[in-house]
Amino acid sequence: MHRVALIGFGLAGKAFHAPLIASTDGLALAAVVTSRRAEVMAEYPAAQVSPDLDAVLADPAIALVVLASPDHLHAPQALAALDAGKHVVIDKPFAPTLAEARAIAVRAAERGLLLSIFHNRRWDADFLTLRRLIAAGELGEVIELESRFDRFRPDIGERWKDRRAGGVWQDIGPHLIDQALQLFGRPEAISADLAMLKPGGSANDYAQAVLRYPGRRLTLHIAQTVPDHALRLAVHGTTASFVKHGLDPQEDQSRAGMRPTDPAWGVDPSPGRLTRSDGSVAIVPLERGDYGAFYRGMARALSGGGELPVGVDDALAVMEVLEAGIASSTQRREVVL
Repeated sequence: MHRVALIGFGLAGKAFHAPLIASTDGLALAAVVTSRRAEVMAEYPAAQVSPDLDAVLADPAIALVVLASPDHLHAPQALAALDAGKHVVIDKPFAPTLAEARAIAVRAAERGLLLSIFHNRRWDADFLTLRRLIAAGELGEVIELESRFDRFRPDIGERWKDRRAGGVWQDIGPHLIDQALQLFGRPEAISADLAMLKPGGSANDYAQAVLRYPGRRLTLHIAQTVPDHALRLAVHGTTASFVKHGLDPQEDQSRAGMRPTDPAWGVDPSPGRLTRSDGSVAIVPLERGDYGAFYRGMARALSGGGELPVGVDDALAVMEVLEAGIASSTQRREVVL
């Protein structure tokens, strides 16, 4: 049994990492570093709760440290954990900058320790379904893909996330970029527009990026000022289009108290639609979403029985595109990758 320490019990820690770790065979949620002691004890009474990261790093029984902390803490906390001999998982984004991410990766390699980034939306129901359709040739050659992650939050938020450097691009961008790279690999170039459309805002709340591939264009769109924000995917190929509305349910299910062991976990009630070039239309049932796959992969890797669920090279590639998007928007030009 690999003992895990979770750093942070905000949204990421409470809704994503803690329930997934606790439901994974071979892992035990042994410690949580947070000031929210009562919340942790109510759900995970066997876990030790500490406000002190150093105390957790000094515990020789802890094998894996999971960072669900604010972005600016990722690099110093990851380096400290690696120097303490702990394997590390970092919630996306890997780090605030590509240089910091590379430094963490180098340290993990030097120490011979496992390092993975929580790109959980590889296991969204809609994305798993799209991968299946592409692999089966249902769409032919994909020419255009529009991937949207919009919300209607017109008020200025007060959370640290709402003020984070990089705004929604730093928050949601890693998800959409990772999915794009998983499907089609590294793009030739990126053209991005990051903007603050809410009056009085403190970080960008709008992002649109076009990834250029030979004979293919991918548009990634994130906004917080969209009343009708149901469209998630619109994918057009040489033989069919796939359109999906609605977000994967796993985050909302967890926040409502459902756990990954529930039979309804990951079941998306909103099917997709496949429109073929001959005009016929088919309703597409979705694959079951499965964020637990990440930690099952980590458990196998810790036991020496498998590859990391998200490799370091994949995570660095996401950071390269993320940072190129910022440069593109700042310089108002396409940036070649």
